[in-house]
Amino acid sequence: MFRRGQSTTTAYLFLAPFLISTAIFFFYAFARAIYYSFTDFNLFNSPQLIGVQPYTQVVADPSFQRALTNSLIFAVVTTTLQTIFALLMAVALNNKLRGMAFFRSAWYMPSITSSVVITLIFLWLFQRRGIANYLITQWQTYQPLILTFLIGLVVAQVIQVLLERRSGLPARWTDPALAAVSALASLVVTAGLVWAGVTGPREVAPFDYQYFADKWITVGGVQILSIPLLVVIIQNTFTTVPTLMLFFLAGLQNIPGALYEAADIDGATPFQKLMNVTVPNLRPVTFYVITVGLIGTMQMFDQVAVIGSAAPQDTLITLAFYVYTNTFKAGAAPVNLAAAAAIILALLILAMVFVQRRFFPSEAR
Repeated sequence: MFRRGQSTTTAYLFLAPFLISTAIFFFYAFARAIYYSFTDFNLFNSPQLIGVQPYTQVVADPSFQRALTNSLIFAVVTTTLQTIFALLMAVALNNKLRGMAFFRSAWYMPSITSSVVITLIFLWLFQRRGIANYLITQWQTYQPLILTFLIGLVVAQVIQVLLERRSGLPARWTDPALAAVSALASLVVTAGLVWAGVTGPREVAPFDYQYFADKWITVGGVQILSIPLLVVIIQNTFTTVPTLMLFFLAGLQNIPGALYEAADIDGATPFQKLMNVTVPNLRPVTFYVITVGLIGTMQMFDQVAVIGSAAPQDTLITLAFYVYTNTFKAGAAPVNLAAAAAIILALLILAMVFVQRRFFPSEAR
């Protein structure tokens, strides 16, 4: 009895730092935010209860409506992309090939790099004279050569496969040995056409697209997704896929190899094994990855703060950034509005996780 009590006390002592920090920085802060969201508090006055007025003001604020739309679109698109790419990368890196440990480590590097540094790099990549516009200009310049090579590659591959099958050999359309020969033949043909002056690079004006301008993807005249936010989606997917890939890799280790052997005996293709063996067995991991992705993307803040005035605010503003700008606004800071927006953000995240758990359970029923 004494030893059990001593063990319990020791456990609570070890847990004390975590419990104290959680109580102060989560429960107390959350309770204070709820209280401020029903007051007229602006950092410089004594808060007075005014009911749900801050919530009605926040909901009617066009900036909040834009932030809400941006956050929801960003969360849905980014979570979908990062989950799919993380699963595909995990499947690819789960193969037992020489040097796979190096590729796993190299692919994980973006996750341990500072988000601020990655954001600055992407700002540089998507400048008017950045790498993105440069690569598009090069693509336009060498497009005739590239298309000639690709067409020659396909034609040569088709001819080789048909000849092999006519000879009674089971040649596949994606046979790597035949593809290498086709690529070599297409390269020779392309070089010959260039030498003969039939095709070649063309002169084009430098591609001059402003990615951080007030430009939108519209559907039916409604602004859905801004180009600056699309850049942030690409960046966020690039940096989060490696971390989520590790969860899928861990899940892949627990799938019995006998299932894949049985699928091989049944003649299943790699795609059929992915959809009928891998995906169903990774359902608990997928549930966790989607949950973490939704929570993280709904709280996206740092990329917007770093980009700052480089892009129009309406194109990038999210709920987390809306809360920050209202809390630390120059002059009278409407903390009550920021608190109300923060509570709405928390309720949205809880609702999304509840819906996901209700309609997409982690375990098969």
